[in-house]
Amino acid sequence: MRRKRRTHKPEFKAKVALAALAAIAGELTMAEMVKKFDVHANQITDWKKQLLASAAETFSVGGEQAPDNTEKIAELHEKIGQLTMENDFLAL
Repeated sequence: MRRKRRTHKPEFKAKVALAALAAIAGELTMAEMVKKFDVHANQITDWKKQLLASAAETFSVGGEQAPDNTEKIAELHEKIGQLTMENDFLAL
């Protein structure tokens, strides 16, 4: 009987990928990781490749930064205040 398809959380994927990197240093073999994490060897290899690919982006100097939304937040707070006042006035 086939095993039901599983989905793994990103934290678990990162843990397995880091273990795969540790395997390069000789701490664990691929067979030991497969047994330990109960994940196919191809999946471990794919996650390791994803980790290595995204690691370069993480440490890049000119990486994309989150936009500054302070103006938008101030505008929304103003609107909330206005609507609250209108509701209070209409409640009387």
